[in-house]
Amino acid sequence: MSNGGGAPSSTTHLLDFLEEPIPGVGTYDDFHTIDWVREKCKDRERHRKINSKKKESAWEFTKSLYDAWSGWLVVTLTGLASGALAGLIDIAADWMNDLKEGVCLSAMWFNHEQCCWTSNETTFAERDKCPQWKSWAELILGQAEGPGSYIMNYFMYIYWALSFAFLAVCLVKVFAPYACGSGIPEIKTILSGFIIRGYLGKWTLMIKTITLVLAVASGLSLGKEGPLVHVACCCGNIFSYLFPKYSKNEAKKREVLSAASAAGVSVAFGAPIGGVLFSLEEVSYYFPLKTLWRSFFAALVAAFVLRSINPFGNSRLVLFYVEYHTPWYLFELLPFILLGVFGGLWGAFFIRANIAWCRRRKSTRFGKYPVLEVILVAAITAVVAFPNPYTRQNTSELIKELFTDCGPLESSQLCQYRSQMNGSKAFTDNPNRPAGSGVYAAMWQLCLALIFKIIMTIFTFGLKVPSGLFIPSMAIGAIAGRIVGIAVEQLAYYHHDWFLFKEWCEVGADCITPGLYAMVGAAACLGGVTRMTVSLVVIVFELTGGLEYIVPLMAAVMTSKWVGDAFGREGIYEAHIRLNGYPFLDAKEEFTHTTLAREVMRPRRSDPPLAVLTQDDLTVEELQGVINETSYNGFPVIVSKESQRLVGFALRRDITIAIENARRKQEGIMLNSRVYFTQHAPTLPADSPRPLKLRSILDMSPFTVTDHTPMEIVVDIFRKLGLRQCLVTHNGTSILFHYKKEASQEHQEKSKEQRPVHFRPEHAYDWTVTRAKKRQKKKKKILYVPEKDVKQSPISTFTCSRNAAYTVKPLQKQDDAENQIGNQIFKKKTT
Repeated sequence: MSNGGGAPSSTTHLLDFLEEPIPGVGTYDDFHTIDWVREKCKDRERHRKINSKKKESAWEFTKSLYDAWSGWLVVTLTGLASGALAGLIDIAADWMNDLKEGVCLSAMWFNHEQCCWTSNETTFAERDKCPQWKSWAELILGQAEGPGSYIMNYFMYIYWALSFAFLAVCLVKVFAPYACGSGIPEIKTILSGFIIRGYLGKWTLMIKTITLVLAVASGLSLGKEGPLVHVACCCGNIFSYLFPKYSKNEAKKREVLSAASAAGVSVAFGAPIGGVLFSLEEVSYYFPLKTLWRSFFAALVAAFVLRSINPFGNSRLVLFYVEYHTPWYLFELLPFILLGVFGGLWGAFFIRANIAWCRRRKSTRFGKYPVLEVILVAAITAVVAFPNPYTRQNTSELIKELFTDCGPLESSQLCQYRSQMNGSKAFTDNPNRPAGSGVYAAMWQLCLALIFKIIMTIFTFGLKVPSGLFIPSMAIGAIAGRIVGIAVEQLAYYHHDWFLFKEWCEVGADCITPGLYAMVGAAACLGGVTRMTVSLVVIVFELTGGLEYIVPLMAAVMTSKWVGDAFGREGIYEAHIRLNGYPFLDAKEEFTHTTLAREVMRPRRSDPPLAVLTQDDLTVEELQGVINETSYNGFPVIVSKESQRLVGFALRRDITIAIENARRKQEGIMLNSRVYFTQHAPTLPADSPRPLKLRSILDMSPFTVTDHTPMEIVVDIFRKLGLRQCLVTHNGTSILFHYKKEASQEHQEKSKEQRPVHFRPEHAYDWTVTRAKKRQKKKKKILYVPEKDVKQSPISTFTCSRNAAYTVKPLQKQDDAENQIGNQIFKKKTT
């Protein structure tokens, strides 16, 4: 064999830099999907290499120990950072929230509750008033009561709310656009194998931490619990770069992110076990047993750090700790189930309303002014919330008050029951008591607060500020539950001889606990929105300490899920994933097609031939021509055009990087240099330039299926193996079909504005269901697609994302089919 160019003929003297690892090969572009199989193979190869060298020297043995313990080290650092940041956020948010109402003169850094701890002048009825704490009216006008002071406090409340909201949205827009929202939909997508550069970076972490405090303090109907999961995942991602085991392997990095999400929920609710179950049930795509242990350890470390900081000042890990003195009775399952029905209906309504508003925001000019939108929503929230004490106070404090059972030490208006002996007083020792005027006034205020929370939460979730959904949903359920609990309590008091109450509610016995109904309602509404079950129940009883009431929680949560699933199986996070166009294969979604792979494969008979590479016939110029003329992210490599026998699969990115690297480091590589993917170079004339060997970037074991494989099996393969592409063969030779799980490059251009991804159908070997606009005509569901796709399609109807049959009709203008609703099972790359 001759290499040409005056080089020696022996292949041993062939300078082939491509046998060495090429920088950049094996990595992924932004907004692309990782190949789980390839990443696992890389990790096994790394592990074998370490084990083979650890007996060579003490240094190699030390390196093997470091590699083995690196997983525990990274989750420990993640837990420490998550707990510290969560404590800082809790303390800062409480202080800034009270800043809207006044300031502590003795210590500026104290919030309202801490300011009055050391005061000896507080009373039982007005325990939150002390000389050290001054309202803004007292500081500015010098008076605490009267219309003037009320107006001044009202004005300062609105001023601080707008200031905090404006500062938060400006910081997000200027420094870190990815810091907005909850972050859980994107975390779910990233854990499924999607690449979003910068979403878990240091800038996002810093801005999200600061703006989360500002957003919560502004009084918007949002919570900090969901964004805390994003904060913890940012910590996990940053620390993973300290360990090559995780920084160089995207699949291993996602194991750290799964543990980080568990730590985030652990510090958000003080629920370490619930955090682990949340990571397993809700966000993780791949969750091996060792990830379960590390998630548990990360949640433990984070909870320990948060408990050490003690941000709530109650020597407990949770804010909503409750102690109920009466058990629940069997007849109460009926109102508990009714609360579950309400939670499911609220969840279904909220998902549809919020998605409709977010879609309108993205499709109209209103979405181009995020700062104006945040200011407008914050202004409406502040103006309406201030007159009602239940909407003015912090949402977490509201939930705590609603959960709390009435006792001798409670001065809440919800506990102002009448005494039969001496009229009305704050509380009576007789547990079987009628409601007083304060309770009825509180009921009306709670009803108004419920309507206000429902409306504002719909418009708040999705703003360009950090916004969680857990606390607002729990507040809505807690309000509804407390109202139902008081109603059942009064019903039992006035009709204790009814058969429902006669057996359990004896005269003088306290058988109804309204706070328990608030807790059950909170769980039901949160379950209706997120469709969580096991993890939600565990989180709630860890959050409240109410282990005895786990059965009512389970009944309400399951009922809310069943009712919500009757209107749509998607939770709010899956709905936002679909709205934003993220490629996500939901393991819970059922595939209803009954077709074979050959019926939807590309190219079809009338399509151009499949773009393939031969193993040793192409030149560098021809290979670059194929890359420039197509937009595919990989190419099958075959023996020759005649045999069509599959050799392997080469990615577009790897080919481009390998050619550029060879031109820099290898002399004699020209446009007419022969490219070969085989082990040995082909026989070439003596005057031929040096050939280019690309065997090191060739995947010689691509996953293949036959063209008779049912589509259900193909989808399960992609779900369970995490494949990036799959090749379809016919009679073991011809390659007929290529499935790509690639994301849109157009999304990268729009990422700064956080706009949705718009996909277009591929024109070659891409298994797709064409996304198109849904148009109603004569009450028939019609799916308009490009005319050429209709002619090539062997099927006339198919099932789209909402499990409805659509009739395929041609659309004359190709551009009109860009913005559409498609099945997220099929992941496509934009042209």
